[in-house]
Amino acid sequence: MAQQGSDGGAGAGADLGAGLAVDGLRDGSAVGGQAAGSRAVGGPAVSSPAGSGDDGSAGGSDTGSPATGSPIDPATARTALLAVRTEVAKAVVGQDSAVTGLVIALLSGGHVLLEGVPGVAKTLLVRSLAAALALDSKRVQFTPDLMPGDVTGSAVFDSRTAEFSFREGPVFTNLLLADEINRTPPKTQASLLEAMEERQVTVDGRPRPLPEVFLVAATQNPVEFEGTYPLPEAQLDRFLLKLVLPVPGRDEEIGILERHASGFDPRDLDAAGIRPVAGRAELAAARAAARQVTVSRDVLGYIADLARATRVSPSLALGVSPRGATALLSTARSWAWLAGRGYVTPDDVQALAKPTLRHRVRLRAEAEMEGGTADGVLDAVLGAVPVPR
Repeated sequence: MAQQGSDGGAGAGADLGAGLAVDGLRDGSAVGGQAAGSRAVGGPAVSSPAGSGDDGSAGGSDTGSPATGSPIDPATARTALLAVRTEVAKAVVGQDSAVTGLVIALLSGGHVLLEGVPGVAKTLLVRSLAAALALDSKRVQFTPDLMPGDVTGSAVFDSRTAEFSFREGPVFTNLLLADEINRTPPKTQASLLEAMEERQVTVDGRPRPLPEVFLVAATQNPVEFEGTYPLPEAQLDRFLLKLVLPVPGRDEEIGILERHASGFDPRDLDAAGIRPVAGRAELAAARAAARQVTVSRDVLGYIADLARATRVSPSLALGVSPRGATALLSTARSWAWLAGRGYVTPDDVQALAKPTLRHRVRLRAEAEMEGGTADGVLDAVLGAVPVPR
């Protein structure tokens, strides 16, 4: 595989992978769950600083420059998306890998499940990403009494016209932060299924399309289970990636304290200096370019073999579905494009295997009792399946 990608140089890929010591990923060269230096934040969600309407739609062409209307070339789009990490780092310390995972989800048109204990910057990460991408963002705090209509919207009676009119819910946005999604009952969790899969919401029998750029970033706490409703496999399978955000290391935590000691307020992103460096036009150009990344039959076979190996693993009660295999293809393609290549390598597949597949498998009870984990089983699968050369 010595060919050179036709849509950009290798330098962008080297920059993207630099210094990413990532949760469970080989050589620190891809995305995963590193969250060094993260912290929690409260407060309301922030909307797009510019260029969006009330429904999250863009004002102007999705494939042209906002200023000139001219098409954006893939190299320019890649540079803009790489710059997102620098902007987010103004508010969040050491989150490059998680930001990259969210960017890959945006490129692939998927959604992300963020798992971490309280206080590791899950909310701040999504808010900062929305500000750096000039996208509309809304936050829903999931609680036991939240109703489906509180998420999707509902028909409201207008006394002036004596008619019912539809009032859009927070799902009509670009980046939806579903905070603590496992704290709401299955009925309300299911209200997101159609939105995530079909990119529309059906109310009173009428489908209502969501914005072209739409990502659900759902958070959940992995250690507190009282009063929670675990997500069923069918809903977990709708998430493209599951990123695990651990507690930061000592040096990163000192960096957090230094920022707060100097007056940093995580609720004020404007004061942090985050500016929009990419928008819908750059994302549209990047998505189109990522779809042109080629995948050899050998690599396709490798993805299929990995998925099939999980289905026969003695440690798993549920293996990866065909949807999971196509998700791995999509994320590997997006990663290859961000790395400046026009083709996918087995290394790309390996790098994205655990973030893409860890939530799509279910351990057998005996494997759990022995201390097994989904990541551990996937490591064994990656080590056992022959890699194409």
